[in-house]
Amino acid sequence: MNPIWAKGLLAIVPKMFTDSKGKWSSKRTVSGVLVVSVVTQIETHGITWQTLMLSFIAVLPLCFSVFEKE
Repeated sequence: MNPIWAKGLLAIVPKMFTDSKGKWSSKRTVSGVLVVSVVTQIETHGITWQTLMLSFIAVLPLCFSVFEKE
């Protein structure tokens, strides 16, 4: 692994989870953790109604973030 590439990646990852004010966004981090969990479950057990519901719950906060005031 190229150390320059890794240094750039480590600088980008925290920016992905912050909002426009620079604070950590809980809806992004929690949704991200749920999506990783869903993907892991789908890889091992396939698509079930439980994974579909969990993915819906993970995406729901991101859908409502469109209606936030700036």
